[in-house]
Amino acid sequence: MIEFLKQHYKDQDIIKILNPIVKEWFFNTFKEFSLPQLYGVMEIHKQNNILISAPSGGTKTLTAFLSIINELVNLAEKDQLENKIYCVYISPLKALNNDIFRNLEQPLKEIIEIAKKKNKEIKIKVAVRTGDTTAAEKQKMLRDVPHILITTPESLSIILTSIKFKEHLKYVKYVIVDEIHSLAENKRGVQLSLNLERLQNLSNFNITRIGLSATIAPLENIAEFLVGLNNEKIRNCKIADVRFPKKIDLKVLCPVKDLINTNQEEIETNLYNLLDDLIQQHRTTLIFTNTRSGTERVVHHLKEKFPKNYTENIGAHHGSLSKTHRLDIENRLKKGELKVCVTSTSLELGIDIGYIDLVILISSPKSIARGLQRFARSGHKLYDAVKGKVIVLDRDDLVECAVLIKNSVERNIDKIHIPENCLDVLSQEIIGIAISDRIHIDDLLKLIKQSYCFRNLDKEDFLLVIDYLSGKYVSLEERYIYAKIWYDEETGFIGKKGKLTRVIYMTNIGTIPDETFVLVKIGNEVVGKIDENFLERLTPSDIFVLGGQVYKYKFSRGMVAQVEASPQRPPTVPSWFSEMLPLNFDLALEIQKFRKYMEEKFKKNLSKKEILDFINNYLYVEDNAANSIYEYFKEQYLYAKIPNENKILVEFYYDEYLDKKYVIFHSLYGRRVNNVLSRAIAFIIAKLQHIDVEISVTDNGFYLSSNKKIQVLRAFKLLKSENLRKILEQSIEDGEILKRRFRHCAARSLMILREYKGNKRR
Repeated sequence: MIEFLKQHYKDQDIIKILNPIVKEWFFNTFKEFSLPQLYGVMEIHKQNNILISAPSGGTKTLTAFLSIINELVNLAEKDQLENKIYCVYISPLKALNNDIFRNLEQPLKEIIEIAKKKNKEIKIKVAVRTGDTTAAEKQKMLRDVPHILITTPESLSIILTSIKFKEHLKYVKYVIVDEIHSLAENKRGVQLSLNLERLQNLSNFNITRIGLSATIAPLENIAEFLVGLNNEKIRNCKIADVRFPKKIDLKVLCPVKDLINTNQEEIETNLYNLLDDLIQQHRTTLIFTNTRSGTERVVHHLKEKFPKNYTENIGAHHGSLSKTHRLDIENRLKKGELKVCVTSTSLELGIDIGYIDLVILISSPKSIARGLQRFARSGHKLYDAVKGKVIVLDRDDLVECAVLIKNSVERNIDKIHIPENCLDVLSQEIIGIAISDRIHIDDLLKLIKQSYCFRNLDKEDFLLVIDYLSGKYVSLEERYIYAKIWYDEETGFIGKKGKLTRVIYMTNIGTIPDETFVLVKIGNEVVGKIDENFLERLTPSDIFVLGGQVYKYKFSRGMVAQVEASPQRPPTVPSWFSEMLPLNFDLALEIQKFRKYMEEKFKKNLSKKEILDFINNYLYVEDNAANSIYEYFKEQYLYAKIPNENKILVEFYYDEYLDKKYVIFHSLYGRRVNNVLSRAIAFIIAKLQHIDVEISVTDNGFYLSSNKKIQVLRAFKLLKSENLRKILEQSIEDGEILKRRFRHCAARSLMILREYKGNKRR
């Protein structure tokens, strides 16, 4: 049963259960309990499963640990604290794990000092085990077992399969899953969900599960993901929804009054003047761009345009920079040495970066939840206000950001999608289970179906996975794919097959696909490289820019893409496409709704002042932005149509210079939906007319183009919801997207090994 907590506990309720040493430490450090603590500490003390949703800086982590530390201190006082793991803390980031370790070290030292003054000896041990942990440190953990183990989902998989270390997991009573919202929506979360059931199966206790989440929806599904099932019923879980106690100050800014009739140079000058003004008005500013190249560009221009203001007090932080550089930037932020830090996405999660009093987003974060996550890096302390600005550079982005801010302020959060029945992840985990021990397949299936992500797993699919893993498909051996487990059909038991299986599992575990670069060649000459995600979007004859040169894509074989120079033709695919964040579907629908409202206002012949009043009342924008929105929709209404949630606008355009016909679909549903629609329609046209069709996709729509007339409306009418999946399956049969996704799934299921006998494979 999932239950929202309607009322928090009183201070005295928590004080009663605290050990005097813990109580003294707490009130030496804090004046009072925070709202998440009033909701969560007692529930954890009662060993109830709980999901705590609160903004960054809302003391979620201390809420999760306070009852656990209290219990460990109680045990230590009674001399009952044993050399075993009581709590496992899991987060998606190694950097966050190191933060938690440091943030636990200091309180525990202070608690030990208070205990010494009372002539009591208390020693609570904490350790981090991730991919960065050395062999010597792992050996030390076996001898001197930590009471609190901090780890990642991947390292948990390895620990559960480790012969010696898994024995220490038999006494785990608590599991904390931090940043659960960032895990639940991908296959790392699927793996974690199954591993939580493996951990429960191993433990002698009924494990208390504690989930910590920032802004996300629906919380009920996240809670179900956290706790899983027991006897085919979702386990009990309390939800403490304290996401919005903070004051929120958010605004959309436009650097110029008119985004259309202003040249690019003036927009850029005003943008950096605005950025500099905002930065100088605040102590520390964090700027989010959506791409790594954008991050570098902003840092470069701020230094170049304002050399007196930015020297050593500005920094960049993104995934392409070295670990040493990123750690240096994080430490300098904590120490208050940076006036401004510019990042892409790498500082979204809860790494401790100290005091930030303003967050600026350049362009849309494409998701309400992601926007709130970014904004919440400001005012990171408990009672600080969240202060954020979004600076927009074109009118579509302006409308998108204005609607996003409205939904952020009004607590209307876009929904998360939790993957289910991922057979590639299942294959990997069954190997891990088989390595650990022999198990009957009925017990195995029961264990797997306790995971929320596999609760609806079909037994037939399960048995097909067992057949694959046990080598039933002999033809796979011709491709050097061998059995990883044995399966005795008479007894129903499975187990590991061969001595190398453990090594293969330990060195190839994980769900994050290895994104490798594809070489771009003209014949045998290498002209550059692109990432796989970009390649999957390309179809023959697409034109793209690489290294400032224009190329026409021909075909690819393996990890090589063949092209030919095409300097006279404009690109049909933007080179930065693969770095772009996709627009969330729920946010797309909210934008469509606003478009519909604007159309209704113009149909009623309202005055400019009346429509501007509506815009200002409906959205959170300043005067320049409101005026730009008005002018944008006025032009659309007068000279075309306003596409909205009930209307897709189809525009026909002929390029005389290229002798090409374009059909543009104004379908604001986000790139994922438009990718599907465009592929399906293009496939039908290709079959009907026997012509090649170029495709280009954005969040706001897509276009199809050809040298011949495209019978697009006929094709669109042939597209029905009942035949959409079949059409799409046929459309990707020989495409790059299927090859790439198959390789990812094959790697997850250990069909293709990323590493074998110490050698990395591509």
